Amino acid sequence: MTRKSGIKATTRFDITLICGCTFRSVMMQARHQFSTPSDNWCQVHFADSEVKVVRASKQYIYDDLGNEFLDCVSSSAHVGHCHPHVVAAGHAQMLKLWTTQGFLNDTYSQYMKKLMDILPESLSVVYLVNSGSEANDLALRLGRLYTKRHDVAAFESSYHGNISSLVDISSKSFKRLPQGKKDFVHVIPLPRTSNNKDNNIENDQSEFCNEAQKVIQKASQNGTPIGVFISEIVVAAAGVVIPPPNYFKTVYQMVRNQGGVCIADEVQTGLGRLGGDFWAFQGYGVVPDILAFGKSQGNGFPMAAVVTTREIANSLPEYMSTYGGNPLACAIGKAVLEVIINEKLMYSAKMVGKFLLEGLRGLMSKHPTIGDVRGVGLCVGMEVVCGRPDMKPATNFANRVLYLLKEQKVIVATQGEERNVIAMTPPLCFTLENARRVIGAFDNAFTKASQNGDVAPVPPNTSILGLASIPSDILGENEEEMPGPAKRQRQYEEMD
Repeated sequence: MTRKSGIKATTRFDITLICGCTFRSVMMQARHQFSTPSDNWCQVHFADSEVKVVRASKQYIYDDLGNEFLDCVSSSAHVGHCHPHVVAAGHAQMLKLWTTQGFLNDTYSQYMKKLMDILPESLSVVYLVNSGSEANDLALRLGRLYTKRHDVAAFESSYHGNISSLVDISSKSFKRLPQGKKDFVHVIPLPRTSNNKDNNIENDQSEFCNEAQKVIQKASQNGTPIGVFISEIVVAAAGVVIPPPNYFKTVYQMVRNQGGVCIADEVQTGLGRLGGDFWAFQGYGVVPDILAFGKSQGNGFPMAAVVTTREIANSLPEYMSTYGGNPLACAIGKAVLEVIINEKLMYSAKMVGKFLLEGLRGLMSKHPTIGDVRGVGLCVGMEVVCGRPDMKPATNFANRVLYLLKEQKVIVATQGEERNVIAMTPPLCFTLENARRVIGAFDNAFTKASQNGDVAPVPPNTSILGLASIPSDILGENEEEMPGPAKRQRQYEEMD
């Protein structure tokens, strides 16, 4: 039976070898046929030479030809693809009970206890939902109900989700819409510092705080005071932008002084990705009024959460998420927290992240197309430019590097307004050996891309892997403290 749309039955989803076409090309054709025509339609990594993934394990993914790729982008596989403890917990719960929210069950209570143990005392009310977008939408709703204000402040180049309420406040999204920015949205300039500027960081901080204050004051003077300030703490969506140390203390106080509340969007950075702490806001010495997180929470299973104070929660008359907090999600979420703690993954993220960051920075003296390397823990961004010091974004060159890394079986992604920041948010089981491989692959990719580009590489002043500038204390006894594969396997067996 054919549809009246004009698509023939024989071409709708015919996964056979026809006229020499490969399985992959037919599958891509089918994907195009059943996807939306927008710029962001169900995007496929490396559309020009796509990867068909058939399985994954830890920090590796495998295609249908048996090739192994080092996965530097799957932040949702937070503790590693198909982690045995997480898989076992989900399997056991699925065999026993999987129902919608609304019934009493022990799994929910056990997960809530573990979750509250890692949260500040003031954040005491939890709403479990299914996605980061749903979490940010609920957080925004709570903030508006509590303050009785509609106006929102957010960073330029921000992205908080694909629900309509979030598209309206996400600079990255509303810039592409015909109506553009709505009047109730107030855009705060990004506190974009660089590791490579001569500027004093305190001067930068003062300048960025003054810019934020102007936006907040202008809204009040116009009779539309800001009710909600929403931001990522490390602004991953804008290309891994790291605000100065005391920025959030100052801006949060500005917002609160005029009656607003602050939402921390930790969908990308929560649960230990930045190393050392569970939450990015802890590194800045602040506590948000509302916290939203997800993605990593279920290690690939759809779950997210909003956490707030009792006072703010009381402003919401009722809320129901059909699958939010279902027993299967809670079992998986609990297992993820157990793995983070038992395997000391936050400590590992901190040390491996330092090694990766310094190693990539070491390549800057050799490759002038690397404008900046910034990050915290396992959230790292490399800004690709036409050359220093003018720092003009080199989007095409960044894309070329992306494909050259893929040839070396290393998967990364691009972020930022100009898509010229190569971003890495790998699973937290990423190792020092993985980091060494990534640094070497970047060196090779930039060398090869420059040979065919308009910027020639500078003669190297560092070792081939760019490791000469890495402080020795990063490579000291700390590496021995990290659990090796055999030790981790024993931990898995003990937990299971």
